[in-house]
Amino acid sequence: MDIFQTIILGIVEGITEFLPVSSTGHLAIVAQWLGISKDTFLPSFNIAIQLGAILAAVVLYAEKLLTERALWGRIAIAFLPTAVVGVTLYKFIRSLLDSAWIAAIALFLGGVIMIIVEKILAKKKDIEPMEEDSMPTMRQSLYIGLYQVLAFVPGISRSAATIIGGMVHKVSRRTAVEFSFLLAIPTMIAATGYDLFRNGAAFAASDWYVLLVGGVVAFITALFAMKWLLAYVKKYTFIPFGIYRMVLTLAFVLVLFF
Repeated sequence: MDIFQTIILGIVEGITEFLPVSSTGHLAIVAQWLGISKDTFLPSFNIAIQLGAILAAVVLYAEKLLTERALWGRIAIAFLPTAVVGVTLYKFIRSLLDSAWIAAIALFLGGVIMIIVEKILAKKKDIEPMEEDSMPTMRQSLYIGLYQVLAFVPGISRSAATIIGGMVHKVSRRTAVEFSFLLAIPTMIAATGYDLFRNGAAFAASDWYVLLVGGVVAFITALFAMKWLLAYVKKYTFIPFGIYRMVLTLAFVLVLFF
């Protein structure tokens, strides 16, 4: 993987990590478009580079994390299902990261589900979301954590799963987005740390340099992406993201076959 490819993947990761469009799905598809070899390093890169984007969430929400101690209880219980499933099925989950086809199919189906859920929520007058500035309850947090487990399949999108999961359980749109940002912190730190522990010893010095460059690029672009999404959800639904996911999948198929 050369520096140009690294920067492109870093930009893709930074933009897509917090948007409900699947960062792993985009990374798998873009890596295939760029002709990057599917060696043992690429899955680790796709996992580790997310740490750069996650650090953007730490910077953006540093004050909230330091002052609202009760929030950590919610984050912890939401993270628990991911930790259990991630450790138990690590090898199987990691093997999925090599498949652009799995990512593409999940990307499409996730878009369809996102549109359906938005339409259903719009019709259900009996569902009144919580106050905009409230944090999820412990029960809501656990539900969101269970939805996050679905994101082990590349293309589903951790962000989409947790945001939509929160909204289904009466969490306001903005709160669901912010909690998704915060839940990403322990989730991706754990995923990156575990993968580097398992595979880092085999990395060459050039591999660590690639990870550093990709992480820095992802950090910078993620800051802009997060702020944009928070402004977006004040006025709009996630239906355009669902449509985007479906169109991107069709474009991917056309590129492969035509």
